[in-house]
Amino acid sequence: MHEKEIEKLQAEKEKFERQLVQEQHIIQRLENRAAYYEKGERRKRAHRLITRGAAIESVAPQTKDLSETAFYAFTEQVFALPDTQRLLKEAGGNHAGGD
Repeated sequence: MHEKEIEKLQAEKEKFERQLVQEQHIIQRLENRAAYYEKGERRKRAHRLITRGAAIESVAPQTKDLSETAFYAFTEQVFALPDTQRLLKEAGGNHAGGD
């Protein structure tokens, strides 16, 4: 009788070990899916930054010659201008939702 109980417990242990492995695979799939979506968001952001940077260089080619520090100083000054703020608000209102 003792031997049957050991066999039963061993079978139950194996069953739970299989379930554990299955649950670990589910967790791994969910983590992989989250990483995939996160990577996609990073790619979208990188694409947006690149295309907008290219647009700035297209309309103001002189910015290509600016150092990083000079470019940031320039953009801070431009975006602090009241007319720029007004235009941004208008553009945001006209294009709600964006690309």
